[in-house]
Amino acid sequence: MKLTFLGTGTSTGVPMMRCGCRVCTSADPRDKRLRSSVLVETDAGKNLLIDCGPDFRTQLLAAGSPDIEAVLITHTHYDHVGGIDDLRPYCYDADGSHLPVYCREDVAADLRARVPYCFAKVLYPGVPTFTLHEIREGLTFVPQGTDLNVRAIPVMHGKLHILGYRMERLAYITDCSRLPDEAFGMLAGVDTLVINALRIRPHMSHMSLDEALSVIRRIAPRRAYLTHLSHDMGLHAEASLLLPENVEIAVDGLTIEI
Repeated sequence: MKLTFLGTGTSTGVPMMRCGCRVCTSADPRDKRLRSSVLVETDAGKNLLIDCGPDFRTQLLAAGSPDIEAVLITHTHYDHVGGIDDLRPYCYDADGSHLPVYCREDVAADLRARVPYCFAKVLYPGVPTFTLHEIREGLTFVPQGTDLNVRAIPVMHGKLHILGYRMERLAYITDCSRLPDEAFGMLAGVDTLVINALRIRPHMSHMSLDEALSVIRRIAPRRAYLTHLSHDMGLHAEASLLLPENVEIAVDGLTIEI
């Protein structure tokens, strides 16, 4: 299995517009972050997209426009679903089936409201079309077109209930402020954990660096990668020095094997 970080930034991206801080003006390419999203390639060469933010088109062109068998959505915030219309080229298979999207019930309702033309009784030619699969916390399922077992992990994003995903040896959690106790059991034995760490200081709806490291210690994966970073995390070169040996800060375009 492979994972490619399409984007590793928070909702504003890095650099942030109208900011002249030393992170946003850094010449280090590791300090350039599009909105968070990943592509997971199974051992059979099938691809799962997790989240589809407003940078999706740029991210997929940079990745070589690979096929996508299914999409997993963590939650309804714009930086995670704002690129949904750009999935048009992936919505029509030769057999006429639509692109499968897996998400919570509230996310499905939001997508129907956000892009109603994709779900109309009479579809305008060329609009993106999706088959929405509503999933619940704790459910294990196999996304259409793949042979990968995926489990939906309960995650708290402030007061909002959202989802993380465990894909056998890999787990991906973003926009987390707190993991419920039952989530730790679902993540036991994971080899590679990707988890958010917004900044050094605490935040009301995202984990800080210390909070993310505490969760990593409790889950005890072989290795972990930090994502969904803001410019307030500081320069990549300096923040990396604060990490234990088995934890790295992810960067856009990085591909890892699990």
